[in-house]
Amino acid sequence: MFKFLFDRDTWQELYDSISKNKMRSILTMVGVWWGILLLIGLLGSARGMENSFNRLFGDFATNSVFIWTQSTSKPFKGFQEGRRVRLTLTDVEKIEENIEGIEFVVPRNQNQSLVVRNLLSGNFSIAGDYPLLDKVQKKKLIKGRFINQNDIDENKKTVVISEDIYKQLFEKDVEPIGKYVRINNINFTVIGMFDSGNINMGPSSDIHIPFTTFQQIYNQGEKIGWMVITGKPEYDIKQIELDTKLLLKNMHRIHPEDERAFGSFNLGKAFGRMTGFLTGMQFVTWFVGIATLIAGVFAIGNILLITVKERTKEIGVRRALGATPFEIKRQIVVEAVFLTIVAGLFGIISGGWILIAMDKYLGQGDDAVFVNASVSIGVVFIALIILVILGTLIGLIPAFKATSVKPIEALREE
Repeated sequence: MFKFLFDRDTWQELYDSISKNKMRSILTMVGVWWGILLLIGLLGSARGMENSFNRLFGDFATNSVFIWTQSTSKPFKGFQEGRRVRLTLTDVEKIEENIEGIEFVVPRNQNQSLVVRNLLSGNFSIAGDYPLLDKVQKKKLIKGRFINQNDIDENKKTVVISEDIYKQLFEKDVEPIGKYVRINNINFTVIGMFDSGNINMGPSSDIHIPFTTFQQIYNQGEKIGWMVITGKPEYDIKQIELDTKLLLKNMHRIHPEDERAFGSFNLGKAFGRMTGFLTGMQFVTWFVGIATLIAGVFAIGNILLITVKERTKEIGVRRALGATPFEIKRQIVVEAVFLTIVAGLFGIISGGWILIAMDKYLGQGDDAVFVNASVSIGVVFIALIILVILGTLIGLIPAFKATSVKPIEALREE
């Protein structure tokens, strides 16, 4: 059935047809080339943005919400507006006991302090944390370990620092693990160092010490600065946020309709919006790319209609010599598919080079907008299949036009 594809005469005729109008053939192919280039470029860009977003949030529990206190905006039960309450460890326990769908509740504290090592020093943000933080906000440790339960139970003077802090307080190539830094005039042993490129939701904290130790040295008692709440995957984090705020309002005697008393940032909701944006961007990319492809393929069909008109007499001669309508149609469809595929392959190659350049110039470093901008082999294969189908369908139009003319009338054509 496909023997004609290996027939030299088939390709010779195809070459003669294209070479007669080289410029017209090239300009016709530009539409398909641009469509596939646009499709590959936009899909690769969308994937690069998605990879960048996933790298940013990859080690963070995205089904999370951050809650802190602010000033009340309504008087309630004898309390005037403008009152500021403080969150406590009791609040954490009540949330864990009463709110459905909770996976983790991580209390956190923070303060600014002078940190000294030998002759080097600086004012840095010190965070008091539990080991649980490493499950919610995974630290990419370069050396050592993170805070563990033993540090909490024994109020140990241990500290985990970021790579940036290491560069500011330690001489080059000095091993930090086991060395001491002074925080609030107290010696702390460095037990770990993590990558500064980690995402840090909430106030910036490049130095972590045990939560119980923080309570002692800063005289915090049961008070906490804010909390990170993570919901189980099957639960709606927005509902967990609403339930938690309502519980806290009841516990601290705050008006149920007071929207200012507690501040919050719902990472799950923000993550969902971003995921929706990326999905929408991919849909628009496919729509625009395929629409451009269709426009380009229609241009090929229009040119082939003109070609058929110019070759009317030739077609009449072939019909008179015994060529069947199927053979005439087949030759024109092969020409349409050939032009479409060649233009598409050039578009795929051009799109690949664009993605390589994008990755080289925009995909490097911690602030890269596009990380590994690329498209899968499956997408390229689907694009080629679409091109073949469109090329075949559009080729049928001039093919039927060519066989609709009777041989005797074609021979009379001047």
